[in-house]
Amino acid sequence: MHLQNLHLVNFKNYDEADISFSKGINCFVGNNGVGKTNILDAVHYLSMCKSYMNVVDRQNIQFDQPFFVIQGDWIKDENTISIHCAVKVGAKKVFRRNKKEYEKLADHIGQYPAVMISPYDRDLISEGSDLRRKWMDGIISQFDRRYLDDLVKYGKVLAQRNALLKNMAEHRLFDRESIDVWNVQMVELGHRIYDKRKSFLEAFIPVFQKHYNAIGNESEQVELNYKSQLNDTRLDQLLEEFERKDAHTRYSNAGTHKDDLLFEIKGHPVKKFGSQGQQKSFIIALRLAQYEWLKQKLGVTPVLLLDDIFDKLDRIRVNRLMTLVADNFFGQVIVTDTDEDRIREIFASNELECKIFHVENGVIHG
Repeated sequence: MHLQNLHLVNFKNYDEADISFSKGINCFVGNNGVGKTNILDAVHYLSMCKSYMNVVDRQNIQFDQPFFVIQGDWIKDENTISIHCAVKVGAKKVFRRNKKEYEKLADHIGQYPAVMISPYDRDLISEGSDLRRKWMDGIISQFDRRYLDDLVKYGKVLAQRNALLKNMAEHRLFDRESIDVWNVQMVELGHRIYDKRKSFLEAFIPVFQKHYNAIGNESEQVELNYKSQLNDTRLDQLLEEFERKDAHTRYSNAGTHKDDLLFEIKGHPVKKFGSQGQQKSFIIALRLAQYEWLKQKLGVTPVLLLDDIFDKLDRIRVNRLMTLVADNFFGQVIVTDTDEDRIREIFASNELECKIFHVENGVIHG
C-alpha cells in the first residue's frame, strides 16, 4: 500500500499544492519553518482523520481562510482509493472515500495506516498519562473496531457521570439511583477496555524490546508496565470506594481514564534516569514496534513518516534505522530534513534511491 498523490488547499501554510509520490522513498528538503512537517501531517490526516500536531481541526486552516481541503489517492491491493478531507469553519469535518461520505469517521481508521517518528514523540516520555493512553488506544483502535466503539461510549458515559456529580454537588444532594445508571455502563465498558489493553501490551512488549535492542547502542532491560486501578480491584468496587471523594471533587476518580504506561529502563523511569540517547532509542523502538504490529494485524504495510530525525540521531541509530529500510521492512517512506547533502549521503550509503522535493515558503518543487 502507498500514497500516490496529495492535493492541498488552504492547509496550514499551503495556499495550494500538488505532490506525486514515489512508492519508495520520498524526501522533502528545506529550511526550518517552510512547511515540510505540514506535508507529513496532511498524510497523517488521510490516514487517521486528524492532525498529528494539532487536535483542533480549525486551527489547521490557513490564516484568514474559511476552510481547508486534503485529497489523496491510496493504492491498495492494486486498487486506487480516493480520500477527500474537508474542514470548514462552523461545520463538521467531512471525509469521503471514492466520493461517498463516511457515516462514521471510525470506519476509516485502520484502512490506510501511517506511522510517524518525530522529535515531538519525546512528549510520550515527558508529558502526562493522557498522551500515553491515546498512543496505546490509537494502535488498538486500528485493528479492533469494537474497542474503538467502547472507547467512544466510555468517554460519553464518563462525561455524563461527571456532569451529574457536578450537578449533585451544586444542589447539595446525592442521587444514588441516577449515579448507578452510569456506574453500570462504566463498569461494563471499563472492564472490556482494560482487558483489551492488558492483552495488547502482553503481546506488544516483546516486539518493543526486540526493536530497542536493535536500535540502541547496547542491550538494556526496558519495560512497559501497565498501571491501572483495575489491576487489583474490580471497577464496581472502586466506584463504591471512591463515592465520597467523587462527590467532593465533582468528577470520577476511578476508571480506565486513569490508566497509564510506565516507561522503564533497568527498573527505573526513563523520564528521570534515561540518557538522551536512551530516551531516543526508547521512542524509536516504540514507533518501530507500532509499525510492525500494525503491519501484522492489518495485513498491509503502513506508510512511514520520518520528521526531521536525522538531525537528532547519532550515526549509529541512523544506520540501524536505514538497515531496516534497506531490508524492505518498510514500504513507502516520506522523510523531511534541512540538509539535502546529508539525505543523499544517508540513502546512497545504503544503496537506496530517493525522490527529492524542495520546499520553500509553502511551495514544493520536485
